[in-house]
Amino acid sequence: MSKEVNPLSSSSSSGLTPVLADFAPLLVAWQRRHGRHTLPWQNTRDPYRVWLSEIMLQQTQVATVLAYYQRFLARFPTVTDLAAASLDEVLTLWAGLGYYSRARNLHACAQAVAQLHGGQFPHSALQLQTLPGIGRSTAAAIAAFCFGERVAILDGNVKRVLTRLLAFDGDLARSAEEKKLWLLATELLPQQPDMVAYTQGLMDMGATVCTPRAPQCPACPVSALCRGRETGEPTLFPVKTRKLKRSQRENWWLWLEHEGQVLLQQRPATGVWAGLWSLPLYDDEAALQQAAQSLGLGLGQSAALEIMPRIQHALTHFDWTLHTQRAELERRPTDAQISGHWVARERLADYALPAPLKKLMG
Repeated sequence: MSKEVNPLSSSSSSGLTPVLADFAPLLVAWQRRHGRHTLPWQNTRDPYRVWLSEIMLQQTQVATVLAYYQRFLARFPTVTDLAAASLDEVLTLWAGLGYYSRARNLHACAQAVAQLHGGQFPHSALQLQTLPGIGRSTAAAIAAFCFGERVAILDGNVKRVLTRLLAFDGDLARSAEEKKLWLLATELLPQQPDMVAYTQGLMDMGATVCTPRAPQCPACPVSALCRGRETGEPTLFPVKTRKLKRSQRENWWLWLEHEGQVLLQQRPATGVWAGLWSLPLYDDEAALQQAAQSLGLGLGQSAALEIMPRIQHALTHFDWTLHTQRAELERRPTDAQISGHWVARERLADYALPAPLKKLMG
């Protein structure tokens, strides 16, 4: 007996079945009645506000983003205000939100909009993709929400919704399979001018109903159409075989304090915490001890280093263990001994500090 071919699998070229013409109308109707409508970046066609929310929401939960979004708008009400700010100021407001390349791209994008586009965001997804830090899906979201362009989005939530809907079995670790999903996402777009409700509906479905581990299929407005549900194992989708290999990292901080001031060093322009301010960071305890001894400090000496609580910090690619040793100095060391910027404790909040350092310093 020949194997039955799923007409919506990655290997099929037959396209979408007629029943899926019902997908967009059902999703739009559900979103208008049951979707999210009170988030601060909704109910606006201001591309600056939509763009800011889209960047902040990348790999970050809504609950975390809310406070940062409001603070950014209070400090930078327009894209030209953001463009005129220093990168240091942007990083300070971003500190704790993680994935700091987003903040650097945010600043670069604002400057490009101000300098190259007269402070106005381009109206098409294709033009928006030419700006720093705006990829295909983010560009499509801005174009759909703000300018009503009929264009597909495909962020992580939407990939999950559509691959389950279609039982799409292509491995999204392969670019060819992701391109196929883009084509299918485009075919599913509504013909009527419902792009705002449709695009928001996809996001809402992925965030509240079609969740990664426990999809709420009985509450889904398109469950009758969903081929993933028909398989009995919707969580098998999306398929992505290439997994990130997590590693372990261990570093040591040297916390030096003199008369209420703390020594900070700015991180390099590339790499982890690029551009942020940190305590002097060492690859191992021996390197820290060598630096401490050059300052007349060290374990077992009269001016001993205090062992601070260890911090565990998880990043995308690795788990980070951060040890800290602290000392109160009677004299401020010279730049030849250890370079950096001395900051009063009460002014540390004015600096872009990484989240684990904020946690350590209370």
